[in-house]
Amino acid sequence: MSKWTQILVRTLVLGVVAVNLLACGQQGPLYLPTHPAAANRASLPDALLPATDAASRPKPVQTP
Repeated sequence: MSKWTQILVRTLVLGVVAVNLLACGQQGPLYLPTHPAAANRASLPDALLPATDAASRPKPVQTP
């Protein structure tokens, strides 16, 4: 493969990877769900420390 072909292929692959990384994720601002169905979901401390008692952890701050 010639040097120009390698440069072109690497540039195209880098461009595709960059577009894929920029296109993933949630659009808009982040928010904490407040509807009743979200009450039983695991929070981040529950996911990281499942063996600890949930009652001993501080409650998350609710913003209006």
